Amino acid sequence: MMTDQLTFQNPVDRFPQISPPKQDQPEPGFDEEITPKADHGEESYRGTGRLEGRKALITGADSGIGAAVAIAFAREGADVALNYLEVEEEDAQHVIETIRETGRKAVALPGDIRDKEFCTQLVEDAARQLEGLDALVNNAGKQIIAEDLTELPDDQWEQTYKTNIQAMFWITKAALKHLPAGSTIVNTTSIQGYNPNPMLIDYASTKAAINNFSKGLGQQLAPKGIRVNAVAPGPIWTPIQPSDGQPKEKLPHFGQNTPLGRAGQPTEVAPAFVFLTSAESSYVIGETLHVNGGIPTP
Repeated sequence: MMTDQLTFQNPVDRFPQISPPKQDQPEPGFDEEITPKADHGEESYRGTGRLEGRKALITGADSGIGAAVAIAFAREGADVALNYLEVEEEDAQHVIETIRETGRKAVALPGDIRDKEFCTQLVEDAARQLEGLDALVNNAGKQIIAEDLTELPDDQWEQTYKTNIQAMFWITKAALKHLPAGSTIVNTTSIQGYNPNPMLIDYASTKAAINNFSKGLGQQLAPKGIRVNAVAPGPIWTPIQPSDGQPKEKLPHFGQNTPLGRAGQPTEVAPAFVFLTSAESSYVIGETLHVNGGIPTP
């Protein structure tokens, strides 16, 4: 009997083990410039209509996990509003073109979510241009290493918290008036919220806060029929890694300490967001789905 190679694959070698060369990018990092290229599902993600007719806003959607989620949502039948920084326009346009090739609507909404007023306007623009809003993915994040707490600048601490958790509060709060019963919110946390790297004190602590925020808000909104969950990726190859998200000398071994022996690709994270957004997860609330190649978490 023939086996469908898209449905039956060995996870160890479904994607190759990568050994990225030492490389450096300015923050926030650009997908066009990373080596090797990441897989966002342009060719590898096959949709089955699980999000048909949904209207989603995704932050940090120009590259990495956000890009993969945007492409997966479109392949599953959703229209998507994408937020990203203006300097990331080139990466974002690639994602937008991929979405439009599927026949779904893609709305570009560039801007800095560290600004409260922009966050509010972002939600209003997304709801207006999508003609509604029933799915929110808070994914944008800032990650920069600091080897010692005394070397962690005050402004980096503040900007990491603004990007990773404060913007999530502003955007979610603004979105609630638009979200009908049956809507979903999925937040991107991280394995760092459970096993913090000592060089990522600011980043890891925001990810722990996101876990708590998601679980508490999930309980609060459940009676209204709005489900809140989170996804905790492990070592996933994205532009955040070579733009000071990891020490340069560790890049060649990135993700090789996982039980699968390799780093993950963004497209491998996207199905978790699809599941938590789809009606298939109707009884899942306040959950954190781990996508980390088998690394044990507390």
